[in-house]
Amino acid sequence: MQIVVCVKQIPDPASPSSLDPATNRLVRPAEQVLDDTDRYGIEVGLQLGEQTEGSVTLVSMGPTGTMQGIRQALAMGVDKAVIVDDPALEDSDALTTAKVLAAAARREGFDVLVAGVESTDGYSGVVPQMMSELLEVPALTFARKVELDGSSLRIERQTASGFDVVESGLPAVVAVTAGAVEPRYPTFRGIMAAKKKPVDELTAADLMVEGTAGQRVVAVAAAPERQAGEVVEDDGTGHLRIVEFLEGAKVI
Repeated sequence: MQIVVCVKQIPDPASPSSLDPATNRLVRPAEQVLDDTDRYGIEVGLQLGEQTEGSVTLVSMGPTGTMQGIRQALAMGVDKAVIVDDPALEDSDALTTAKVLAAAARREGFDVLVAGVESTDGYSGVVPQMMSELLEVPALTFARKVELDGSSLRIERQTASGFDVVESGLPAVVAVTAGAVEPRYPTFRGIMAAKKKPVDELTAADLMVEGTAGQRVVAVAAAPERQAGEVVEDDGTGHLRIVEFLEGAKVI
């Protein structure tokens, strides 16, 4: 079985970040780390690979940099990585990102395409669903548990009130939530082996992705400080003040 896992390198959240004043874009240093939420997708992919004696390929879009984040994933046990690094893809919107990742997954071939629900530096939350539509395969989203049964994939889809059991055939796209599994830690052997694992670097042209679209940040402003609330001393008519406040907020 061929498993493809989508991951993203992001600036280290523990380090100070800044915006480019000319473009209002996040400045991405050469040394980026693996998005923490992607470790759950990697673990799911590795477990499926171990269960089926299959291979696990990493697919990522963004500046290659020092590949610190990619090496972190390879050290966990992933077999190879494919990085799409192209200046033409700067400022890509969610749809363009989905097109590129889907094209890379199609190029590698896959039975299961695993992704996180959303990246912690984008929070669009729609890329896995877009990839499934582009690839014309089912989307199993918000998976808190993933099970493989022969040629079928079954998940527990997280909901506000519990979970739904969803099942589909293969190939399929699976978006896993944080907490779906307990990600493994890279071993020293894995870290050393990661240095020798193959890494393919591609461009949008290599994938024949056309019609890329960017998004522009017009302005950035600081969030307003939280204002002090109004203190009301109840003299027996406090309930009337509550009703007045709720009416003003158009709640009642």
